[in-house]
Amino acid sequence: MDKYIIQLTCAFGLEAVVRREAERLGFEKISVSDGCVEFVGDLNDIAKANIGLRAADKVLIVVGKFYTLTFDMLFNLTYEMPWTDFLPKDANFIVTGKSYKSTLSSVPACQSIVEKAIIKKLQTKYNISRFPKTGAKYIIQVALLRNTVTITLNTSGPSLHKRGYRRGQVMAPLKETMAAALIELSCWRKDRIFLDPCCGSGTIPIEAAMIGRNISPGIMRRFAAESWDFIPSEVWKKARKEAYATPLKIYGSDINSHAIEISKANAENAGVDDCIEFECIPFNKLKLKGGYGICIANPPYAERMGNLDDVERLYRDMGNLFRNNDTWSAYFITSHERFEKLYGKKADKKRKLFNGNVKTDYYQYFGKNPPKK
Repeated sequence: MDKYIIQLTCAFGLEAVVRREAERLGFEKISVSDGCVEFVGDLNDIAKANIGLRAADKVLIVVGKFYTLTFDMLFNLTYEMPWTDFLPKDANFIVTGKSYKSTLSSVPACQSIVEKAIIKKLQTKYNISRFPKTGAKYIIQVALLRNTVTITLNTSGPSLHKRGYRRGQVMAPLKETMAAALIELSCWRKDRIFLDPCCGSGTIPIEAAMIGRNISPGIMRRFAAESWDFIPSEVWKKARKEAYATPLKIYGSDINSHAIEISKANAENAGVDDCIEFECIPFNKLKLKGGYGICIANPPYAERMGNLDDVERLYRDMGNLFRNNDTWSAYFITSHERFEKLYGKKADKKRKLFNGNVKTDYYQYFGKNPPKK
C-alpha cells in the first residue's frame, strides 16, 4: 500500500501531546513543528488517526511541499503533483489558502493558480474541458510560510473536536480536543477519582470517561475522506472496531442547573452517562469524594464570562479546598494572570496554552501519589 506524509494539526502548545498520541497509535517517522506533527503512513493510518486522535485538530495528506518565489513556479510545481491519483472526474474540490511572510502574499491569487494547475493536470487523464464538481468533496489547502509552499488534502473535513456528542453547550465552551489534552497533561489514571467542579456542558468529564473506557473519540462521526474513491470503505470499518467498558469514578459539578442538564444530555449522547455523576452545587459547598483524586477544570476567566469579583472569589475557594487536601492533584486553565496569588500557592508546574485565540496558562498542583498496591 502506498505511503503518504500525513500531517496532524493542533493548537500551539499541544504538539508534545499529539506526538505521544501518534506514538501510542503506532505511527512511524514522526516529526514535530509549531502547531503540527507529521508522520509517514498508509491509508489505514489515515483512518486510524482520524478516529483515534484526541488532541489533534485535523488529519491532512501532504500532496507536495516546495520553495517558490513566483506564480509561474507555483503553477508548474503544483501541476507536477499526482492529482490524478487523488481526484476523480467529478471531484467537488475547493482550494483554500493562507500566506505568512512570503513573497506571494495574495492568498486569492495563489488559490486561483493552484486550482488552474490542478484542472490542467486532471485534463491529461479525463480529457474534458469543464469539470462538473458533483461528486465527493475534497478540501485542498495551499499554505505559504516564508516562501515554502505546502499543499495538503484535508481528510477530516470539520475539525476533530466535533466529536458528535455535544449537541448542547454553554457560554465559552472548551473544545473537546483541548479538554482531552488537559487530561493527557495531568497524572490522572482511570483507577483514580476524577472531578471537574466547573463542568459547564460536561466536556472535560465526558472526555475523561471516553479516555478511561478507551472509546475512540471519532467513533461517532464521519470524515471527509470516507467518500473518497481511493480509500476503500473497509479501511474505515477496520479502524472503528474498539470500545471497552471499565468501572470509573468521574464527577462533574457546576453552579448552573441548565449547564448540568446539558452535561447529562451530552454524556448520554456520548454513551458514557452511566459512569459520570453530575451535580448542581456551588464550589464553596463542594465536598471531595475521597482521596488521591484529580481535579481538572476550565473555570470562568472574567474576560470571557462571569463577573471579575465572582471569578476571583471562586479562585480563592479553589485554593482553600485543595491546599487542605494534599492527596488531590488539581489542574486549572485560565488567562487570569493573578491566579496563583488568588489561589494562595505557586503552581508546581505551569504550561502556556492557547484556548482558541486566548493565551492561557495551565496551572498544575501535584498531590501525593496513591500507595502502591
